Amino acid sequence: MWNEEVRAKLQLYFIMGSTNCTEDPEKVLFQAISGGISMFQFREKGTDALTGSEKKNLARKLQQLCKDHGIPFIINDDIELALALNADGVHIGQDDEDAGAVRKILGEGKIVGVSAHTLAEVEKAIEDGADYIGAGPIYPTRTKTDAKPVKGTSLLEEVRNCGILIPIVGIGGITAENARAVIEAGADGVSVITSISLAEDVYKSAAALKKSVS
Repeated sequence: MWNEEVRAKLQLYFIMGSTNCTEDPEKVLFQAISGGISMFQFREKGTDALTGSEKKNLARKLQQLCKDHGIPFIINDDIELALALNADGVHIGQDDEDAGAVRKILGEGKIVGVSAHTLAEVEKAIEDGADYIGAGPIYPTRTKTDAKPVKGTSLLEEVRNCGILIPIVGIGGITAENARAVIEAGADGVSVITSISLAEDVYKSAAALKKSVS
């Protein structure tokens, strides 16, 4: 039932926008790809986030980098932008439209991911036709000011103990040091923002994360 190609691509899922970098986002993404990321999500949010044509132009540049290296290019929340660029998919949160509605807009063949914080939210996302779940926050994170309470790996274990096999990526405060525990708890991969985007050496950080989840 589940798309095994999507499952494999979740292994090291990098999320970033211009607000998450101190360097040129294109340079950061290129180094992250060189270090071994397997999927990328463009998330342009927060103070000083780009809007309008500036946002679209950056998205297009990052999308081209992903295309050149066979990395799926996912857009966070912005369905209009995803349609305009023919992105590989969209990731939505609990406050957005459900996965079924998003798929109707995007069309078949696109990846739809859903953030979930409870077993009930996971089950609803599956019912709505999500391709994968972003479960968390696993560990404390400063990236999202409105982050839900930290769950540790308990949600991952609960989902897998129920026999639910949907592809899952763990998110929130994940580093090369704690990533292996997330995989061992049942995740197919880990999703990171600042562990890569703000690393002193983006390539090395991505490579270390890749090693810990492989």
